[in-house]
Amino acid sequence: MQVILLERVPKLGHMGEIVKVKDGFARNFLLPNHKALRATEANKAKFERDRSTLEARNTDARIAAEVEAKNIDGKTYVIIRQAGEGGHLYGSVSPRDIADAADAMGAHINKNHVHLSAPIKSIGVYEVEVAPHPEVTVKIKVNVARSPDEAAAQARGEVMIGAAADRAETRAAAEAIFAEAQADVQAEEDEGIETPKEAKAKRSKKKAEKAE
Repeated sequence: MQVILLERVPKLGHMGEIVKVKDGFARNFLLPNHKALRATEANKAKFERDRSTLEARNTDARIAAEVEAKNIDGKTYVIIRQAGEGGHLYGSVSPRDIADAADAMGAHINKNHVHLSAPIKSIGVYEVEVAPHPEVTVKIKVNVARSPDEAAAQARGEVMIGAAADRAETRAAAEAIFAEAQADVQAEEDEGIETPKEAKAKRSKKKAEKAE
C-alpha cells in the first residue's frame, strides 16, 4: 500500500513523502495512529492544503518533546522484581513498567515512547531508548533488581546474576588480590624500595628542574 506520511517515521521517511509499506503495517499502525494517509489523489490534494498546519503542529509537538526529553535524558529508574537465583525474572519488564517507574520518581514517560527491542527478562542495568517525538530521542537506564540494596550494588557495577555463593567467592577473590597488592606496596615502602608512585613523582620533579 502507498501512503503519505503525516510526520517523520524512523526508517521509513519524512513528512510529505509517499512510501510503499505492507498493508498490515499501514492498517494496524500508520493509519489508526494518524501517522499517514492512503496515497489517493484526494488525500494528496488534502495534504497539500493542510501542509502548513501539519508542519506547525509538528513543530509545537517537537518543542514539547524536547522539554520532556531533557527531564529524563540519562536518568536511571529502578524496578524491583522477583527473580530466581540465576537472575531470571518471574515475568518480564515492559514499556508500561518503565513508564510507571518513571512516574513514581516524578517524571513522565509515555509507554508508547519506550522502545524495547525485546522484553527485559533478567536483572541488570539496561540502556533504553525513549522517543517522545519522531525527531527527539534520548537514552535512559533501567536498573532491574530484586531489592533496593541489589539495585544499589548494580549501580556500582557489581554483577548480581549467578548463585549467591559464586558471587561471594568472586568478591572475596577480588578483595584478596587488592589486599595482596596493597601489602606489596607497603613492603616496598618498609624496605625503602622506590614504589611506582614515588618513581613517577621523582621523574616529574627532575623534568621540572630541567625546565628551570
